[in-house]
Amino acid sequence: MSKNKKEIKSGKRLTNRELTNRIVHLFNTFPKEIMNYKQVSAEVGVTSELNKQRVAGILGNLSKEDFLTSVDHGKYKLNGMGTSAIGKFERRSNGKNSFISEDGGNPLFVAERNSMHAMNGDKVKVQILAKRKGRTPEAEVIEIIERKQHTFVGILEIGRHHAFVVTDSKLLANDIFIPKDKLKGAKDGQKVVVKITEWPEKANNPKGEVIDVLGTPGENQTEMHAILADFGLPYKYPEKVEKFAEKIPVEITAEEIKAREDFRQVPTFTIDPKDAKDFDDALSIRKLKNGNWEIGVHIADVTHYVKPGSVIDKEAYERATSIYLVDRTIPMLPESLSNSLCSLRPHEDKLCFSTVVELTDNAEVKNYRIVRTVIHSDRRFNYDEAQQVIETGEGDLKDEILTLDRLAKILRGKRFKTGAINFDRNEVKIEVDETGKPLRVFFTEAKDSNKLIEEFMLLANRLVAENIGKIGKSQKAKTFVYRIHDLPVPEKLSNFAEFIRRFGYKLKDKGSETEISKSINDLLDEVQGKKEQNMIETLAIRSMAKATYSTQNVGHYGLAFKHYTHFTSPIRRYPDMMVHRLLERYLSGGRSVNEQQTEEACKHCSNMESLAVSAERASIKYKQVEFMADKVGMIFDGVISGVTEWGLYVELSDNACEGMVPIRDLVDDYYEYDEKTYSLIGTRKKHRYCLGDPLKIKVAKANLERKQLDFSLVD
Repeated sequence: MSKNKKEIKSGKRLTNRELTNRIVHLFNTFPKEIMNYKQVSAEVGVTSELNKQRVAGILGNLSKEDFLTSVDHGKYKLNGMGTSAIGKFERRSNGKNSFISEDGGNPLFVAERNSMHAMNGDKVKVQILAKRKGRTPEAEVIEIIERKQHTFVGILEIGRHHAFVVTDSKLLANDIFIPKDKLKGAKDGQKVVVKITEWPEKANNPKGEVIDVLGTPGENQTEMHAILADFGLPYKYPEKVEKFAEKIPVEITAEEIKAREDFRQVPTFTIDPKDAKDFDDALSIRKLKNGNWEIGVHIADVTHYVKPGSVIDKEAYERATSIYLVDRTIPMLPESLSNSLCSLRPHEDKLCFSTVVELTDNAEVKNYRIVRTVIHSDRRFNYDEAQQVIETGEGDLKDEILTLDRLAKILRGKRFKTGAINFDRNEVKIEVDETGKPLRVFFTEAKDSNKLIEEFMLLANRLVAENIGKIGKSQKAKTFVYRIHDLPVPEKLSNFAEFIRRFGYKLKDKGSETEISKSINDLLDEVQGKKEQNMIETLAIRSMAKATYSTQNVGHYGLAFKHYTHFTSPIRRYPDMMVHRLLERYLSGGRSVNEQQTEEACKHCSNMESLAVSAERASIKYKQVEFMADKVGMIFDGVISGVTEWGLYVELSDNACEGMVPIRDLVDDYYEYDEKTYSLIGTRKKHRYCLGDPLKIKVAKANLERKQLDFSLVD
């Protein structure tokens, strides 16, 4: 043991904490060794008799804590060998690294000295260290099994002899050393993407190489690409994939039309946002001889053109979703497909995969079929144009739109009656000019035209899921891709119910699913127009589980559907492409696919969706800070949208831009954070800052690099 020990010499007196940490580290390093206080003293560098007696006392305390066990009088060893485990390493720049085992369980803390420089997402093997009473369980990385590719965004600083990339990452506190021959032409001060190539055990900084030059910090193109690169998302399309897509034949053969149901003579149209170019879905409507309505929900037949295993398919799978930043769309498919060949543009014959539904005048589903079709859209509406038809009763295809609107409202009412939750929140939108500069921040409201499209997409998604998943008791459902939304976490819902009582609201957090969802809807209706509306809506959403993709169908709680999938957006979501392929297979009598492989694909798509949402939010945050940059010193009304131990988050009433009032600026008292009531409370004057409280603030600082607004209170 002695030749392996790391003797520590110090001229200053060690505190009890420092001495205890050294002793704990010693026994964790040599878990099989039995030592008395003299041996321990020698190993940790203690020489004086006084300090040796302190060591003896600490050994006794560690034994009482069950960290050590006494094997003989005055002799100790680690209490049980630590077990090993394999799982994922999570790195944080604040040093609070953790390990999550593949077998589940709570995360284990990993100190930086015990990390072997593992990076976020690496698959590692750890030794689980002996637990001390009252301390967080710890682990030590003993092997890095599989490295995840690690790229970071930062500013390049080039010196005479060396270069570094300075990052602002939450996952890495260290600058990255870049050899002079690995700069890829980048210049000093530019924003770059860098890949870590190694991190020697004794080095303070990882070593890396520049893999892309983003440009000058502060320029719109640079910053939007930086946001995507920060989340490991693509910001350009591979040229070879685009060239492959351009070679796909655009002509629809007579044989292909003959093999499909022909809807080209049925009134058909699309309704999409004003700036949309990829039209996934179209609606058709005609009256049947029996008086019922035949509604066609026609979805772009992407999988007719994109074959499994092709270069386009592989790229689409890796991306898994289109990404919508403030000023641009990063498509899942090449633009020649997403904006042209597959897009259901007006006055063009297009191939579709359709759910054709027969509805009564009271919106009851009599029957439906899922078929491949050919359509010809008569008109492209944006939401405002369709809304005008609904409100005035005049315009192109007015009879068709008004009938669909009436049926959609009946379907919507039935959903809420059976327990669907009404999370209709106003969205923040940012208008930018051609250079990406934000001109205004405003709110959008979902109107009847939006809800019309939403309702028929929900109907198609539900019927497709039921077609595969709804089976007899003795049958086993074939493997399928479901969009699931689990029940609320009881503890979160209970905490939420307790919190809103202080505002005078009630929420039923126990009972049947329908009773709870009805209570949530009643609450959301009640808070409309109140100062705390946004805060309560936000907390209500946080109390819910997240919707994900899975082969295990647990239903969709928020929509009150027992079967639900994503079928209606294959241009922008890979799970919809998976659903189309599974439908084609099963409708033609094919056997069930491998469940494990499909589940892995579902998890990948869920993860990519989460990253895309984070990037979209980051782009909104960046543009909000940029919008406020010339308003430093101006005063605004706002509402407390978040409370933490380090300060108050305030959302401005005019534009939903959010900034922070640091706790250090609350100088009239010493404030403590009360997490039960989401409030800061002054210890002397008992003044309380709570979620939902109105405040008047001044814009103190706008930091674009950190996407951060600092506010100060106006007394």
